[in-house]
Amino acid sequence: MNIGLAITGSFCTYSQILEQIKFLVEKGNNVIPIVSNEVFSIDTRFGNANEFINKLEEITKNKVVHTIVEAEPLGPKNAIDVLAIAPCTGNTLAKLANGLSDDAVTMSSKAHMRNYKPLVIGLSTNDALGLNLQNIAKLMNAKNVFFIPFRQDAPNTKPKSMIADFSLLYDTILSAIENKQIQPIILGTK
Repeated sequence: MNIGLAITGSFCTYSQILEQIKFLVEKGNNVIPIVSNEVFSIDTRFGNANEFINKLEEITKNKVVHTIVEAEPLGPKNAIDVLAIAPCTGNTLAKLANGLSDDAVTMSSKAHMRNYKPLVIGLSTNDALGLNLQNIAKLMNAKNVFFIPFRQDAPNTKPKSMIADFSLLYDTILSAIENKQIQPIILGTK
């Protein structure tokens, strides 16, 4: 498969995502990395942006898509079979639910969805059970949108926070290709 793998600014999940990207590539998939402006340019305590971009390109053997101009042709060219946004922050989730496209991730999503192909979302947001709950509901009811199963990651200290179980990315992609939502969507706490 040609898999678009879009990454937004949940920096603390990057080691998990890199592991899953390696797995996708090992399974023989062509992974096209797509990143938000923040991922492309912000250094954090979790790592250096340039080093992360270099790792993505090294693992996938593809150039990172990081601008709207680079992302928009993915739809008209019908370049990918499935697009996964993992991690998907609350900010990106809100943009998707409300039809906004202002960066490479949201533009690639919009361009991809016009082909009626699956969009897979891997949540990582501190407000999933807060203001973003309505956006999750909107997207769960949207055609061709599927979620990587998710759970509360720290219910006692961050009671509104939820995160996808990124180890289920590939299984979710396979189900989404068959137009099925992997179940259960909401997992128990670890």
